[in-house]
Amino acid sequence: MAYSCLCVEKWLCLLGFQSTGYMLEPKMIFRSRIKWAALGILVLSLFSMLAHLLLAKYSSAELVQYSALSSFSEDFTIKLEQKKGKYKKLWGNLRLLEPLQPYAKPRTEYHVPNDQHNGIIFAKIFGGFEKIRSSICDLVTISRLLNATLVLPEMQESTRSKGISSRFKSFSYLYNEEQFIAALTNDVIIMKNLPKGLMEARKRNEFLTFKLKSSTSPSFYIKEVLPQLKKSRVIKLVLTDGGCLQSTLPPSMVEYQRLRCRVAFHALHFRPEIQALGRRMVERLRAWGQPYLAFHSGLTRETLAYHGCAELFQDVHTELIQYRRAQMIKKGIITEELSVDSRLRKLNGSCPLMPEEVGHLLRAMGYLPKTIIYLSGSEVFGGQRVLIPLRAMFANLVDRTSLCSKQELSDLIDVETPLPSDSFQTPPAKSKEELQEEWKKDGPRPRPLPPPPDRPIYRHEKEGWYGWIAEKDTEPDPSPSDLRMQAHRLLWDALDYIVSLEADAFFPGFHNDGSGWPDFSSLVMGHRLYEMASARTYRPDRKYLAELFNSSQDNIYHPPRNWSIIVREHLNKSLSEEGLVKESRFSKPFSFLAHPVPECSCRISESSEMQNGKKVDSDGLLYEQVDECPTWMQHGIKMVSFGATAAKEEMDEDDSPEDDTDLDLEFESDDKGGGIYSTPSSEQDEEMDPDD
Repeated sequence: MAYSCLCVEKWLCLLGFQSTGYMLEPKMIFRSRIKWAALGILVLSLFSMLAHLLLAKYSSAELVQYSALSSFSEDFTIKLEQKKGKYKKLWGNLRLLEPLQPYAKPRTEYHVPNDQHNGIIFAKIFGGFEKIRSSICDLVTISRLLNATLVLPEMQESTRSKGISSRFKSFSYLYNEEQFIAALTNDVIIMKNLPKGLMEARKRNEFLTFKLKSSTSPSFYIKEVLPQLKKSRVIKLVLTDGGCLQSTLPPSMVEYQRLRCRVAFHALHFRPEIQALGRRMVERLRAWGQPYLAFHSGLTRETLAYHGCAELFQDVHTELIQYRRAQMIKKGIITEELSVDSRLRKLNGSCPLMPEEVGHLLRAMGYLPKTIIYLSGSEVFGGQRVLIPLRAMFANLVDRTSLCSKQELSDLIDVETPLPSDSFQTPPAKSKEELQEEWKKDGPRPRPLPPPPDRPIYRHEKEGWYGWIAEKDTEPDPSPSDLRMQAHRLLWDALDYIVSLEADAFFPGFHNDGSGWPDFSSLVMGHRLYEMASARTYRPDRKYLAELFNSSQDNIYHPPRNWSIIVREHLNKSLSEEGLVKESRFSKPFSFLAHPVPECSCRISESSEMQNGKKVDSDGLLYEQVDECPTWMQHGIKMVSFGATAAKEEMDEDDSPEDDTDLDLEFESDDKGGGIYSTPSSEQDEEMDPDD
């Protein structure tokens, strides 16, 4: 007992207590309690630190994944609840265009084709995705006009590439053969291949061949082609301009225009693997919980060369564009001079909008830096360098490589014959005897000293697709890898086409160029106009915008407030009926598929009520020439749209005159009336490394 009391006394002494006959003084007791409390707090702090370290260790991965996938949707949901009016002005459908509905079925007496045809048409199509799609629609129309049987055309971009997957023939490399034939059963007779008796004649090039332009009139086929078809029973058509029939047909041939729509929008389905991957890409974009905008730059080498826009690039790309332009002049495609003033061409609206300019336009409209932008187009001439300014303004710029794994893209291509692993050959070195022999043949003395030894030729200078610029004046023939890459671009364009059609908004960097060739953006805009006319599809006037950019080029990153308002007004007008009327005047004469209204559309009967008393266009190109939808169709549309009426009315109630000012909150005005783009600190884009 004495020993235990002694131990207690020692512990109390260690803790600072003083004992007097085992009785503690009150002052000492108070001090001891403070020390015990401090010790307890210290122990609890240590336990708390350990717990936080363990939580951070085992949940860091989940936190990163969650922030990557859900931060966009959470931020967007909060802002959507706060400003529904602003959301509608950036992403909502246009009620004025909702009466337009797709309707491409025949409306007059239409005979089903029979076996008593006048002959067989076999065709070859040269060109990329846009030319192939437009040419197929014209081929079906011509076959119907001549009462001929059509053989599935050959796409030269795929057949020229040796070693692509043996699963696919030319047409089936991109499109679904069975769907194409079945959808056009009541229009034309289609064969997958030539009859066996004609295969040998084809190999011997015995078919009568017609090389056609996209501006060919129907009378040419009736007067020139039909007699030859009846005589030889089979003819061959070669298409290089993206079509074989003029865009504008007389009113008596309106059913042939609707046939074009049925081919483009109902019969031409991509093969199942392409459609499945395209749908997955759209689902992955939707998984972020935000709407997305699709942007097609239109920066291709052929386009820039045709319009003389070489000086937009101050590097080796300028030489590449000029070389292609010289080739077009030599072939008679261009009748102008080689060197032109690119600045004047751009002010005339002949050159594409640069990605940096598109970024400024979207910011002026009010799109936030976190807006998801899908970059479509298998070729962006200039590469990632020209996209750096756009990425700096919109960090969520994605493309097919961001949404698809390498395995998914390779599965789309399927198994191909492998190319040689290394086609690079180092130039052979000259021997000492050869050098001495060259020295002796140089001529009489005095002669200059021999040049210093050549520097080594680096591999990247020889292998690149533009490596020939450094040492040759002529572009070499496409290599096997180049031809295969061109064939693969058909697949990438098909994926981009699917994603662009489903986008909440579409912005073209270049369309309606006046060259007569179909372009990707115009086909997408026409398809969106047919399927969902009220969807947000911008139709910018490049000439008007070039003047605006030219007026503020010195302070483009600090534009005056009225500049942004003017841009917003122009782009909003391009969305509505005013933009459609202007598009019809400029685009339809070159490509019917770019503006298939009014032939392939109808309007529901209460269109006047849905327009809220607003006056339609004075030219009558939007509604007055559009037929009324049949009764069965109107009933179906009413049943589908009945459930969405309440939601639309709720959105309309949230609209107020302050909506336009909400968009202006993106800008901070300075004392001089200028403005800069400003966003909260949490939305600032991360600085991008130009060398990344």
